[in-house]
Amino acid sequence: MSTARLSSKGQLIIPMPIRKAHGWDAGQELEVIDSEEGLFLKTKKPFRETSIDEVAGSLPCSGKARSLADMEQAIETGMKERHA
Repeated sequence: MSTARLSSKGQLIIPMPIRKAHGWDAGQELEVIDSEEGLFLKTKKPFRETSIDEVAGSLPCSGKARSLADMEQAIETGMKERHA
């Protein structure tokens, strides 16, 4: 088990083996979660969590709309080309 010491400025140095194991470099943002058993550090995600309803239709689309049959045909054609 590794130990760490809190500095007078409130900074905590995470031991190198733990930083390497998690791929944490200088500047890495971590979420600090307080629980009854202690603190939990979790890598902060670069974007907030979203649902499909929030992002559906957010990408620009150009050209005419395609039908389901058009998409299935394109997939079939691509598969045939890939495995030919």
